[in-house]
Amino acid sequence: MKTATEIATTPKPATAEKDAIALLRADHRTVSGLFAEYEKTRSNAKKRALVTEICRALTVHTQIEEEIFYPAIKAVLKDKLLLPEATVEHGGIKDLIAQLEGLEPDGEMYDAKVKVLSEYVEHHVEEEQSEMFPKVKASSLDLAKLGARMAARKADLLAALG
Repeated sequence: MKTATEIATTPKPATAEKDAIALLRADHRTVSGLFAEYEKTRSNAKKRALVTEICRALTVHTQIEEEIFYPAIKAVLKDKLLLPEATVEHGGIKDLIAQLEGLEPDGEMYDAKVKVLSEYVEHHVEEEQSEMFPKVKASSLDLAKLGARMAARKADLLAALG
């Protein structure tokens, strides 16, 4: 019989990790946690490190969505608004990431840009999780296969970023 510690530390089945929606939801939770940590931070060095991590995670996340997830679901959803809106939202997120890169976290504009980025991401995540994901789950897409492709691409992108 396994102990409580062994049960808690037993890895989840690989299929759960490869599901496309589970992968995206995990990314959403990670970034949300980073933003929450930023809100509590007063150290400029810690702020810079957190923003670097947030921007890296968002850059990879948006890229796998645009390269793999969105094209796959476009064919099955036949929705004329969800995907274009999500793509426009990605543009706003990317613009704020570009504005934050190379900026020093020593002024109120830095904090303001991080706050607006957080709000953009929160809005985007809410729409994906409440509108897009239920439609995708109800579709005929093989989410495990799609997730495996996305996970592989994510690993490649993270490796390239160092």
